[in-house]
Amino acid sequence: MKIFHNSRCSKSRCGLQILEDSGQNFEIIDYLKNPLSEKEIKDLLKKLDFTPIQLIRKNEAIWKENYKNKTLSDAAIIKAMATYPKLIERPIVIKGDKAVIGRPPENINKLIE
Repeated sequence: MKIFHNSRCSKSRCGLQILEDSGQNFEIIDYLKNPLSEKEIKDLLKKLDFTPIQLIRKNEAIWKENYKNKTLSDAAIIKAMATYPKLIERPIVIKGDKAVIGRPPENINKLIE
């Protein structure tokens, strides 16, 4: 398992705690320090069964200032997430070919069970 984690986010810290308490092995990826490539984001979207816009944090200043109210292609949204990883929802937990957004953190339990 992997968790895409932002230590400054309370939901991300809760998600990390759920994984630690589960006793399962997992890898922590600080996606702000190690941004995902466009290909990695596409792979992640498949695992989540999401469209690109569903993975965007629409309340982020970067989104509001640069992208809000614009008509963007999926490719443009993916490029924005690769350029500004802060736009990506968090935390994200991956297990095999499945992934969940840890909002609420209890969603992570779907992958642990």
